[in-house]
Amino acid sequence: MSAEQSEETTGGRRARVVLVDDHRMFRAGVQAEIGETAATGVEVVGEAGDVDQAVSVISATRPDVVLLDVHLPGGGGVEVLRRSSALMADPEQPVRFLALSVSDAAEDVIGVIRGGARGYVTKTITGRDLVDAIFQVADDDAVFSPRLAGFVLDAFASTDAAPVDEDLDRLTQREREVLRLIARGYAYKEIAKQLFISVKTVESHVSAVLRKLQLSNRHELTRWATARRLV
Repeated sequence: MSAEQSEETTGGRRARVVLVDDHRMFRAGVQAEIGETAATGVEVVGEAGDVDQAVSVISATRPDVVLLDVHLPGGGGVEVLRRSSALMADPEQPVRFLALSVSDAAEDVIGVIRGGARGYVTKTITGRDLVDAIFQVADDDAVFSPRLAGFVLDAFASTDAAPVDEDLDRLTQREREVLRLIARGYAYKEIAKQLFISVKTVESHVSAVLRKLQLSNRHELTRWATARRLV
């Protein structure tokens, strides 16, 4: 492709992107789908598979947009956002975040938007639509998969529902992840495997959740989570 053809295809747009997802094969797929810079205008400048890697790569590369999975070893996407708050607030070269996740759970959407992400799309999105979403977020617009926009409106615009759940906000991101899995019926060993932590650590998180929410056992915890549509 000539330089003139490349310019015409991408409209002269350019965006530097970091991919954050704990599945290497998924990152490779996204790279193949959007990373041909001459055709898409997107340059993938870094990748990460957990929270610590993500914060390091984002700080080192200062991309225009980070494609961020919600569930990551080390604290989840919300923790990446928390530790990147200074970069998001940089007036000269702000780093913007677009959540890209298999999850369409309301608490996941609301959590990352509260954390500072400019949008949230699910992994069913096409490559072309993802490229468009990247450039929209780079331009500081908000982007949501259609079904997910309602969650954000309900949380932030509705006068009938409180935008903050004080009980839920007492929990850390990892405690919320454990809570959700417990409520879905996972055994401690299964949760440990999924979150890359020890069974003992799972037990500690469950104890902390029960204490903070003033609940007695996992059955009460499940009812609490179900009532808030966290399952």
